[in-house]
Amino acid sequence: MHPDAAKSSGGDFAAVRAEFGLPDGFPPDVLAEAEAVAGDPADLPGGREDATDLPLVTIDPPGAKDLDQAVCVERARVGFRVHYAIADLASFLPPRGAIDREARRRGQTLYLPDSNIPLHPPELSEGAASLLPGEVRPAVLWTIELDSGGEPTDVRVRRALVRSGARFDYDTVQAALDAGTPHPAVAALPEVGRLRRELAVRRGAVEPQLPEQEVAAGPDGGWLLARRPRNDVEAWNAEISLLTGMAAAGIMLEAGVGVLRTLPDAGPEAVAGLRRSAHSLGIDWPDGYDVAELLAGLDPDRPESLALYADVTRLLRGAGYTAFDGTVPEPATHAGIGGPYAHVTAPIRRLVDRFGTEVCLAVTAGRAVPEWVRAALVELPELMNASDTLAARVAKACLDQVEAWLLAERIGDTFDAVVLRADANRAEVLIHHPPVIAKCAGGDVREGARIRVRLTAVDVARRKVAFERV
Repeated sequence: MHPDAAKSSGGDFAAVRAEFGLPDGFPPDVLAEAEAVAGDPADLPGGREDATDLPLVTIDPPGAKDLDQAVCVERARVGFRVHYAIADLASFLPPRGAIDREARRRGQTLYLPDSNIPLHPPELSEGAASLLPGEVRPAVLWTIELDSGGEPTDVRVRRALVRSGARFDYDTVQAALDAGTPHPAVAALPEVGRLRRELAVRRGAVEPQLPEQEVAAGPDGGWLLARRPRNDVEAWNAEISLLTGMAAAGIMLEAGVGVLRTLPDAGPEAVAGLRRSAHSLGIDWPDGYDVAELLAGLDPDRPESLALYADVTRLLRGAGYTAFDGTVPEPATHAGIGGPYAHVTAPIRRLVDRFGTEVCLAVTAGRAVPEWVRAALVELPELMNASDTLAARVAKACLDQVEAWLLAERIGDTFDAVVLRADANRAEVLIHHPPVIAKCAGGDVREGARIRVRLTAVDVARRKVAFERV
């Protein structure tokens, strides 16, 4: 937890669940099918390699049980070798069976502070399909060879049996690296992670670094609200997932079939608007620098940087999923990543990954993409867009609820804040303590300014808070 954490005495999130009609448990036929398949994963075409000798580990948030990925990064004779094992959900789910139908209705796992709404029954997501330490599990194993600059030179993907040797979280891995005692599976992660971050900037990846708000259970009840800084290990680990997703997109595009995560590039007018914002904030935008290079040079702790990050999010509108079978889509890239990208690394938690993975397995093995996969491609964009929208609304409702609980007894108090966005009538501000992003009445302020705001109203039932400029 960041030192800006603050505690709320609020209750549970039953009202959020009711408002959005979130499911409580799974239907009996889904549970029955999960019990039947949990101990008997299917033998799918191509066989399964024995890779249980690979020293894989998982890196996830503390307490996670739905473990999608296990990683091992090695130094090779020239460059590096990345092994990335992904939970093999397709081995457990009969196509068009009860679990598959329910997963299509849900789209993805929803994370609430007090519990999750899983995509798949826990018997699979936290048991038979999860890459739990010490357990032999069916997986889809990606092996990606990188040159000394971090660029891929070869990609292999196949089904395998794997065994994770340990379950780590980001802080544990970071501490071991800082102490010079990393697990062998992640000893080379910093080198690869840094190289991939440098390549992301060169690709033009647009990645604003606004601090994330995080809700967690307090040790004595209630909820903690904090700004969650992203440590280096989390960023490097994300680069391994992005590397794999970009490799998957390349396979799909070459074959002319698949489903991509896409985001159009910002138009010249939007970039010109960002340039004006940078100028008004006093941020130097060197000649010849694109947005990615500008962002890479900003200090994320400075208020003017936070304000520009908020403006950058306007460049990242229009994300979606693009399915294709025969005709390569245009555009086929993701502006936030700086190239083509596909979701394949979180099949326990996200529906589309299972289908994208099956495309890659079939194509690289020279087999036809299964009919049940091709048939699903047309509906996946709509299903995933709907579930992404729901997930965002649920997450915001939970944050708003904790903020209201947290501030209910503080009406009239004043707080330090940074202006993220401003117009003639109101501003969006980031309050330092407690870490809240909220609207504030009273215009005539500049973005990036440090101001004082007063809490004027709290409606706990409606999850609303109101501030005014002092």
